[in-house]
Amino acid sequence: MVPWEKRVLLKHYLEQGMSVSALAVQLGIGRRTIHRWIREGQLDRDVDAGEVRYTARAPAPQKLDPYKPILLSRLEAYPELTATRLFAGVKAAGYAGGYDAVKVFVRHHRPRTPAEPIVRFETDPGRQAQVDFARFQLPWGVRYALVVVLSYSRLLWLRFFARQDMRTLFQGLEQALQSFGGVPRELLFDQMRSVITRDLRMEGGRLVENAEFLRFSAHWGFTARACRPYRAKTKGKVERPIRYVRESFFYARDFVGDEDLNAQVEHWLETVANRRVHGTTLQMPLERFEREERSALQPLAERPYHSLVLLPGRRAEAPMRGVLPKIAVERRSLSAYAALAGGGL
Repeated sequence: MVPWEKRVLLKHYLEQGMSVSALAVQLGIGRRTIHRWIREGQLDRDVDAGEVRYTARAPAPQKLDPYKPILLSRLEAYPELTATRLFAGVKAAGYAGGYDAVKVFVRHHRPRTPAEPIVRFETDPGRQAQVDFARFQLPWGVRYALVVVLSYSRLLWLRFFARQDMRTLFQGLEQALQSFGGVPRELLFDQMRSVITRDLRMEGGRLVENAEFLRFSAHWGFTARACRPYRAKTKGKVERPIRYVRESFFYARDFVGDEDLNAQVEHWLETVANRRVHGTTLQMPLERFEREERSALQPLAERPYHSLVLLPGRRAEAPMRGVLPKIAVERRSLSAYAALAGGGL
């Protein structure tokens, strides 16, 4: 099709008496092309009407057309019905076409299930903290970050430890509570064995809590809660900060040892993590904590928890049975023994 602008120019210059050869050179169009446009009447179209617009060709009738209302009604009633079953239904109704046409139609017309809305569960100040461990690989070995987040203010605390056991959990939680200056009414955990030994809630039962952790929680005055299996969203306030720790603190940072690792993370918490504007609360966690949550925390215990089960420090190694103790024996030459016996060699 001749562009509208060139059609206007060609018609204008031809009416002025300009030759086709000159127009071909000036407009960069072949002479045969100009003669063809003149012959086909391309230049006689209404130049004021703009470009000619073509309408879409009417779709060709398909074998499936009479049966589409059946498919739509079935999909409306049963949105998850498979294309195979729908094909069998329209085939029984007389459809003589193939399965692919039905599959394509169903793919484009199946009602979309609306996404489940995310209901953000917010807690009152001082009510809850969420706790979790995260594994980090360092040049000198694996270290475990114990992460504690106050659910209301989003104030973050974390330290790195060499082990992920009950003694580490007790030590880390006591440090976190001392740092907060108070105790939340409940702590939310996942299914870690230091806290929960069995979860029978999916079977109509209850949580079976670790007896030693129950004594620890009673000493500090909080209630331990556990999120249900495969429901990580219920502990999202600590799951998202773990990713934040990996990206904002740990990635592309060098450490020379455990002391340096924890010194750097403490500085990062004070200067970056707890002073940033949180994406959900739109407030700095430290300011929100000082203003609204610190005073809502329960008082600290008067002394650290003394476990009657966990041995202090590293667990003493049991002595090996069946091994005789080593006795230092003085060694002498044979001549010395001969001299003692009154003889000589």
